[in-house]
Amino acid sequence: MYILIKNGNIINAEKTSKADILILDNKIVRIAKNISVTESTQIIDATQKYVIPGGIDPHVHMQLPTPAGPSSDDFLSGSIAALYGGTTTLLDFVTPSKGQSLTTAIKNRKVEAEGTLTDYSFHVSPVEWKNTTGQELKDCIKNGITSFKVYLAYKDTVGLNYEDFYQVLKFVGKAGGLVTIHCEDGDKVEKLRNKFAEDGKISPEFHAKSRPAEFEALAVENAIELAKKAGCPIYIVHVSSELSLKHIEEAQRNGQIVYAETCPHYLLLDDSRYIGNFSETVPYVISPPLRTKTDQNALWKAISKGTIFTVGTDHCPFNLKQKSIGVSDFRKIPNGAGGVEHRLSLLYTYGVLQNKITLNKWVDLCSRQAANIFGLKSKGEIAIGKDADIVIWNPEFENTISVKNHHQNCDLEIFEGFKTKGFAETVIKDGNVVVEDGKMNNNVSKGNLIYR
Repeated sequence: MYILIKNGNIINAEKTSKADILILDNKIVRIAKNISVTESTQIIDATQKYVIPGGIDPHVHMQLPTPAGPSSDDFLSGSIAALYGGTTTLLDFVTPSKGQSLTTAIKNRKVEAEGTLTDYSFHVSPVEWKNTTGQELKDCIKNGITSFKVYLAYKDTVGLNYEDFYQVLKFVGKAGGLVTIHCEDGDKVEKLRNKFAEDGKISPEFHAKSRPAEFEALAVENAIELAKKAGCPIYIVHVSSELSLKHIEEAQRNGQIVYAETCPHYLLLDDSRYIGNFSETVPYVISPPLRTKTDQNALWKAISKGTIFTVGTDHCPFNLKQKSIGVSDFRKIPNGAGGVEHRLSLLYTYGVLQNKITLNKWVDLCSRQAANIFGLKSKGEIAIGKDADIVIWNPEFENTISVKNHHQNCDLEIFEGFKTKGFAETVIKDGNVVVEDGKMNNNVSKGNLIYR
């Protein structure tokens, strides 16, 4: 069946145009003015609306296991929230347990992800270095999973020391893959966390104080240096501080392949959120923590300069009951918050409408760059031959974000009370209308696992 989108303003990362878009099955087959149609064609009028490629969130954690239970969104509920927000592709993670092969961990994660309604792919996390790890990394790339996530924090569970991290960089670089990195110096973080706890400083405020920007920047600096030595491209996730940006900018000026990502919460929330009682402050326990308004301004400038390539959400929500496991010790609070539904609307409202980014940059940050960096060749652009993952954006719709109206499966909302303008009125995924007039259809099919 044909779908024809008429009269829309097509916004791609590189240009804006006004034309009709013809979809057949799951592909865009024609873009032109005044396309004629047959009787069987479904027509969608996009007059005075923006037509953009479906969002790609390069950083989400659905059904993440923790001692407090899994993150509150599984792949089904999380992908529903994503679609409501105009995101049609998710990149999640495969994190093996110690001693488990990457291959086995991937198989298990595929089963967990079977209910996903968006298209999706994975980054794989080596959590230790064994004699077999190098070959396992090569096998992943051969089988179409080409990006790997290393944690320089959390060394007692999933984190790597710098020696093992360097081994990963060498093998992935030679095999043609990409290493993404959570940059916080884990040893220094743990020492300070424990010192605060010993002194009876146990509230969420000290979660933030135990993970200062200096520890993030130190890990960024070390990661860049090791990646340069190994000849491996890297992607630094959830950059939160001006100090880290200085190292990233210097490496980029010197020609090193260093991609940087930030998140909406680092652009719009600051460390004043940690002042208050437990229930008020605990929703914001994330890592890295929220920074200062100075850091916020530096991140926006880095976006405009092209230092930051993408905005991911690090979507990993937990309910208040789960967060409350750490009421007497901030070290036990599961780290994470939701945001996959709000990324496009927040960046449109507080970026585009406040002249911090253009419409084209908005699309670049939310879709095109992630497609380019992570090898999603059929996505990220409205062009002939690309996947029919399309969002029709109503720029006039107004909303106030609330736990009462969001679609993530969580009783906390870090953007509670934020007013937004614009929303994903119609969402097309794989050539099927999945959200229409802001409401999800009942017959949404499962998404595709994408190999790259």
